[in-house]
Amino acid sequence: MIASAVALAGLVGFVSAQGVATTYPGVLPSGTMGPTNPPTATEGTPINQESEARLVSLNSIDDFCLFGPKEPGHTIGDTEFEQVAWCTQPRNNARVIPDGTITAAHFIKTPFYVQIQGFGDFTKIGITEGDYGGELDPHGATNKGNPVGGNVTSNVSGEDVSYQEWMEFISYEQFCLRICIAANETWNTGIMCEHKLDIMGCQFVMPGDYTPDSFDSCEGEPAYPPGVYPIEGGGYSTFAQRFTGTYTADGTAVAYTVGQTVTPTAPYMVPATSNCVKATSIKANGLDLPGAAGPTGAAGSSSGAKDSDAKATSVTKSSSQTGTTGPTSGSLSFGAPALGLAATAGVVVLSAFAVLL
Repeated sequence: MIASAVALAGLVGFVSAQGVATTYPGVLPSGTMGPTNPPTATEGTPINQESEARLVSLNSIDDFCLFGPKEPGHTIGDTEFEQVAWCTQPRNNARVIPDGTITAAHFIKTPFYVQIQGFGDFTKIGITEGDYGGELDPHGATNKGNPVGGNVTSNVSGEDVSYQEWMEFISYEQFCLRICIAANETWNTGIMCEHKLDIMGCQFVMPGDYTPDSFDSCEGEPAYPPGVYPIEGGGYSTFAQRFTGTYTADGTAVAYTVGQTVTPTAPYMVPATSNCVKATSIKANGLDLPGAAGPTGAAGSSSGAKDSDAKATSVTKSSSQTGTTGPTSGSLSFGAPALGLAATAGVVVLSAFAVLL
């Protein structure tokens, strides 16, 4: 199958946020809250480490949730449909992430999306040591979501808003979460939160600062959508993950292949950030939590008291970080020039890309 490609002018160097708005179709959800969730995002809800609530909020470096295991002892990939919400603070009737779990977090707000990525010891919430995890999104095999009934909100607009498109990757040691909060005529939320490249991992799909053992909050330019590479002179190519398999037609097994044979090693660019505020940690929740919960875990509601004075310490406001393109070395290695693509009319399929010129 050829990856989709669309001719667009002037897409070299940055992603234009011209005309970006929340009023485009696909920004706000058309469905309802999942049956296990509160009606709205709610702070200060009781702690219940056996909760099955599936409402994730992404508001700041100190106030965010992740989808994680309902029960320990299973891989994320095998239980994507039943993951539950784990939050850094008591909210949304969700479980609470124990203090010390998150060892690095980088929060960024852009015109198109809000994102957080980082590292942690997620065995503390029940992910098995060595489990490289899975991908969670509002679609899933049955189009009811992974997890089923999962919803997301953010208050970066000044109030709690539910959003349609989002994606999360989580393993035993790393996480990344993006909620698409706006769109324009060029980039819709389904493209900006394209989640099908999960094998490529966090740093490819959700580029940003992945420095370990550090914490900051930034404003930033948006990255190109996952797998999109602009072409000099206009247009872009879109990478599609390669899969092979079989299906049955009239009783006969038929082999199929989807995607490309050459895999890029990096996104087109890591966007620049500005107005970054560094911290020593995320805000502590002050709760003496027993670790991974669920019927087979140590579980139960915590009796620990919340320390309302526990806060992350902001230490500096850093200067802007310059965005980079291509691999971590900063050089551009993908796109038409690097592949030696001739400027001919029509659709050209070359190794990892299908390009419309």
